[in-house]
Amino acid sequence: MKLHVHEWGDRGAPPLVCLHGVTGHGERFRRLAEEHWAARFHVIAPDLRGHGRSGWEPPWTYATHVADLVETADALGIDEADWVGHSFGGRLVLELAATHPERVRRAVLLDPAIQALPHVAGQLAEQQLADPVFTSPDDYADSRADGPLTPRGLVLEDAELHCERLPDGRLRRRTCQPAMVSIYGEIPTDPPPPETLRAPTLLVYAPAYGLVRDEQLAAYADRVETLAVPGMHMVMWDATDEVAAAVERFLA
Repeated sequence: MKLHVHEWGDRGAPPLVCLHGVTGHGERFRRLAEEHWAARFHVIAPDLRGHGRSGWEPPWTYATHVADLVETADALGIDEADWVGHSFGGRLVLELAATHPERVRRAVLLDPAIQALPHVAGQLAEQQLADPVFTSPDDYADSRADGPLTPRGLVLEDAELHCERLPDGRLRRRTCQPAMVSIYGEIPTDPPPPETLRAPTLLVYAPAYGLVRDEQLAAYADRVETLAVPGMHMVMWDATDEVAAAVERFLA
């Protein structure tokens, strides 16, 4: 499937492809792109299958998501790119690097879901059984488990970008709930072995959130450069300056 993409910067500049997490959308990279990365890169952020304005049909497996990324890159004339992946998007970068290493010049993993614990993934999948409808942007913001460092203004903006307005005035998040449940069911599976990650890689993680575990850091110790940042899982919101500077330095 060719995915819907959000783009910033000169299309003739080196490509930087950014992948969002489960329940997210490509425009979550807008602030980083407009304020930092688009000056040097053609920033491309697709809505993954089951999310946003891309198609929602199954299957929602890793193999299908990777095939979507390759098809979309081909349609944009991109053979090789730098890739940034947040959460589930980080796991997809690992999957892409393992199956299509020629596509990945360098990789940045933002608090990646390398392999979630089964009970955690199960709880998250259960939460997705409810229809994601909200009475207002404030209701959307209140429903999230963001931390004290998360700028509320960005979350309110996300509500407007990521939701469609229903006839009764409520907001519905643009996500396919069966896809969300399916993806959370995939995340506890074994990731590609660390040795399949051959591209230079920066791993940015939030110790306070705990998604990236010590044993995972140890497994990738000789494969990645690591950086711990403050805040919770949405590191691009909670630690925007740190993430922007680290990525700019790494890709310089």
